[in-house]
Amino acid sequence: MTASSVRPVSEREARQVAEAAREQVWHKPSFAKELFLGRFRLDLIHPHPAPAPDDVRRGETFLAKLQEFCETRVDAARIEREAQIPDETIKGLKELGALGMKIDTKYGGLGLTQVYYNKALALAGSVSPAIGALLSAHQSIGVPQPLKLFGTQEQKDRFLPRCARTDISAFLLTEPDVGSDPARLATTAVPDGDDYLLDGVKLWTTNGVVADLLVVMARVPRSEGHKGGITAFVVETASEGVTVENRNAFMGLRGLENGVTRLHRVRVPAANRIGPEGAGLKIALTTLNTGRLSLPAMCAGAGKWCLKIAREWSAAREQWGKPIAKHEAVGAKISFIAATTFALEAVIDLASQMADEDRNDIRIEAALAKLYGSEMAWLMADELVQIRGGRGYETAASLAARGERAVPAEQMLRDLRINRIFEGSTEIMHLLIAREAVDAHLSVAGDLIDPGKSLQDKGKAAAKAGGFYARWLPGLLTGPGQLPRAYPEFNPAGHPDLSPHLRYVERSARKLARSTFYAMSRWQGRMETKQGFLSRIVDIGAELFAMSAACVRAEMLRSRGDHGVAAYQLADAFCRQARIRAEELFGRLWTNTDELDRKVVSGVLSGTYEWLEHGVIDPSGDGPWIADATPGPTAEQNVHRPIH
Repeated sequence: MTASSVRPVSEREARQVAEAAREQVWHKPSFAKELFLGRFRLDLIHPHPAPAPDDVRRGETFLAKLQEFCETRVDAARIEREAQIPDETIKGLKELGALGMKIDTKYGGLGLTQVYYNKALALAGSVSPAIGALLSAHQSIGVPQPLKLFGTQEQKDRFLPRCARTDISAFLLTEPDVGSDPARLATTAVPDGDDYLLDGVKLWTTNGVVADLLVVMARVPRSEGHKGGITAFVVETASEGVTVENRNAFMGLRGLENGVTRLHRVRVPAANRIGPEGAGLKIALTTLNTGRLSLPAMCAGAGKWCLKIAREWSAAREQWGKPIAKHEAVGAKISFIAATTFALEAVIDLASQMADEDRNDIRIEAALAKLYGSEMAWLMADELVQIRGGRGYETAASLAARGERAVPAEQMLRDLRINRIFEGSTEIMHLLIAREAVDAHLSVAGDLIDPGKSLQDKGKAAAKAGGFYARWLPGLLTGPGQLPRAYPEFNPAGHPDLSPHLRYVERSARKLARSTFYAMSRWQGRMETKQGFLSRIVDIGAELFAMSAACVRAEMLRSRGDHGVAAYQLADAFCRQARIRAEELFGRLWTNTDELDRKVVSGVLSGTYEWLEHGVIDPSGDGPWIADATPGPTAEQNVHRPIH
């Protein structure tokens, strides 16, 4: 099957596949869901949840060991230079137990909480983002997490001890012509007795080059006795027919073991199937509900490093008679880095602790953390490069060669760029979060705007919607945000006053909900095509969530006597910066160039502006835009490199 001959899928079918995979019911409260509905449920996040003492003790003990390992046995410059994590480093991580941070102790893992798992990723990722990616891909989306949530006891007993200490795992979903549209998935798993035969090609298999175990998503054809659908399997990489055909290279994360894996008639026992047939996408999305927290954790760690370098460099570097930090143009960048780092850590710690307590549904919070963390970390790294000037653009090796401190600022910028694409691009995250944000509306009024529904169904939906909106809309008119003394606990003596920021969040949440309702009333069934509008709605929600987390974290630190005044100052600075961004986004909801942009895009695609491309030479090589993904035996050498 060539890339161009992948089975055609209509837009409606693609949406139906994605819709069937998402969790349909909300069994637990969600702070972010309520926020998008215009209800500021501060009680769901304040007082800030706290970890159990035993979890803290176990987590801190491991962090101390990991820090010593990273400081003494990880050569970050070598990883960047050789574009590979040395085998001895990976073996050391295995001995340390880093592969089993999230695996229960009864299977040989460390049993760390989500909070400490993320702290460990931030620490390891700060010395080498490639190590952070390896550990995260193995535990957040590889074999351990889906087995923890959906595996049988027999599967857990077989595979988790291996994953905890010796075996690296990878997750195989993406294909050369299939990214975030799984309805077009071409890899097949054909039932054959008590086994399945897997055929297909998987792209961008993080850890795939060195993995011992794979989670593979494949389509089971419907047949007698088989429901069919996209299904998840645990596959031994050493199985006959599994070939790693290429180790991919990227602009950043040069030590990343990411490749192309071909599956040709790979026999997989039915006992290795995770969950029932057709549950693969739901398993993947549920796994990512908490798995997505790993990326923003490393983004928060990157912010800490950017702040450290910005502080040290801007104090040492003088221009026009004073340190560059004293110049307002540079100082504003440093303030942005400091305030945003505080907020990112607040978001990730809050979401992680909520995941550990399991009292709330955090699917939106985790997605917002991933979206916001990846975007803001990239901006912070970009500002650091600007603060460093020419030295920011120069490689660490070049700086060292001429006798200066080897600061890898340009590498940080390159390494962070992938986070805006990994595990759901920013654009896809906008759509995913927007779908969850309007879920309540679609639940009561979805049939009204569905062209496939009958008049009778629409009549029932109208009655249901009328009752919901009669109760909901009046609540959007007034709230605590209009009371000048609301949230007094965030105005302690001797500290900046954070209560106005929480009042702003409450008022803005209601404004956001009103804007969403108006847009749905205006565009109805066309709402899903208004991706620019939906993206801004989500970005406003992200700012409001980050503001809430920052204020709650500042109050937590103050209450326990831990840098309280400084934390309040950082939260205040962040909230003031975030309010400016949110107000701009509110303005752009209705004043934008979305319609004109669509016309320009049509002109670009039709060749109307092709004359604008004249006068340059395209240095790109020859070849198809998308590689041939025809199933069959491999013609390439196997570059699989297990590390034992």
